[in-house]
Amino acid sequence: MKKLLALLLVLIVGLGTLSGCSSKSESETVQPEVFKIGIVQPMDHTSLNQIRETIISELEAQGMGDKVEIIFKNANGDMNLLPSIMQDLLNDDVDMLVPIATPTAQAALASTKEVPIVFSAVSNPVEAGLVASFEETTGNITGVSNSIAIEDIFELAGKLTPEAEVFGFVYNTSEINSTTGIERAKAYCDKNEIEYKEATITGTADLQQAAASLVGQIDAFFTPNDNTVASAMATYVQVATDANLPVYAGADSMVKDGALATVGIDYTILGKQTAAMIIRIVNGETIKDNHVEQVAEYANMININTANQLGITIPEELKDKFVILGE
Repeated sequence: MKKLLALLLVLIVGLGTLSGCSSKSESETVQPEVFKIGIVQPMDHTSLNQIRETIISELEAQGMGDKVEIIFKNANGDMNLLPSIMQDLLNDDVDMLVPIATPTAQAALASTKEVPIVFSAVSNPVEAGLVASFEETTGNITGVSNSIAIEDIFELAGKLTPEAEVFGFVYNTSEINSTTGIERAKAYCDKNEIEYKEATITGTADLQQAAASLVGQIDAFFTPNDNTVASAMATYVQVATDANLPVYAGADSMVKDGALATVGIDYTILGKQTAAMIIRIVNGETIKDNHVEQVAEYANMININTANQLGITIPEELKDKFVILGE
């Protein structure tokens, strides 16, 4: 009888062990953890929205829809909110931060030295203190830069409006991306003996008065890829149109919103490049494997409706090389 009881106990223990092994095997076959990505914009405007929308649509198009979870945050123009937004995302245990634009990227890097950061639309990541160089991504941050073709824009202005001798620079002094672009514009103008005047702003509320202050003193406006100005293009374009002055800008979205022309950033291409980098890192590559990239292709764009309003004729040689909006 004792031998029978002992045999029964061995069988019971054995069955329990088998049951435990079966349970462990099932736990090992659960779906992999979803990669949480926090995308952050400093404000709403066409360029930044286009980047975000392209990143998300490209992730889905590349089959990442079930592998990533997107959490989107917007500071709505209040840069003071960016640190708390980043902290909220970190508290939600995001696996990656994707800040769009320079101040957002700076806030992201200040918030963590561990979570991977892939920025988009940072014109001058070295000057902004994000990386040591485009080739050195030794920290937890990399991304895609949208440095613009300043010299090409002024060469285009020389063909579209050769009579323009004095340019008016309108920009936000608190945006590094904008101030560095303006410095390059000044250097080009100084070298080529082109006069310029400037009117600076600190927010969209200043834009109408700043632009209007230059009317009567200039022949054309120029603004680089400035987020503050881009978010209030209707105001800017109205001042310029009323004064019969063209606006040359640093981004395709600004031309879509009424500026005359650009050799600038194609934000769809920028968004796709950013998404490709995100995918590589989600799939196992490291920040160190991915150095900072420059946007691969510029947007050559002229707004024909704006040209017609200003009485500007587009030379035939440009029609073959530029996207003519409004045709």
